[in-house]
Amino acid sequence: MRTYRIVQDELLEQVTEVVRATLSVEEIGAFIGRALGSVTRALAREGMSPSGPPFARYHRVGAKRFDVEVGFPTQRGVSSSGEVRASSLPAGPAAVMTYVGPYDQMEAAYGALAAWVAHHGGRPFGDPWEIYLSDPAQEPDPEQWRTEIVMPFAR
Repeated sequence: MRTYRIVQDELLEQVTEVVRATLSVEEIGAFIGRALGSVTRALAREGMSPSGPPFARYHRVGAKRFDVEVGFPTQRGVSSSGEVRASSLPAGPAAVMTYVGPYDQMEAAYGALAAWVAHHGGRPFGDPWEIYLSDPAQEPDPEQWRTEIVMPFAR
């Protein structure tokens, strides 16, 4: 059984560049790689680099379907380029944890975050996101992958 260290953070709004799609759970992994490549190329055309690690934000739209927004934080927005669009991650209170392990075993971590928020008198507010601190191409062992999970909440 995994243990989770959860902290509260007060986030500032973060400008992002993203690709967005509605997908089944099975389609998400391949989409993330393709979307990050598209955003990286769009930023390079503008002479920009990401200002932080890649992320994916998830909005459940069905039993096994999500509206997924994948990209990078940036210092400023860029003009839309094909499927790449400006977006943002919201400001406000959030429960945050660093999960270590395979992506397909994160469900319990999300449950722990929701329980922590409820225990601290809040309720999830808005869509959570994952910040990918490990690159599977550089770290082949899924048990070592590090992902920061962010769950915004309202008091």
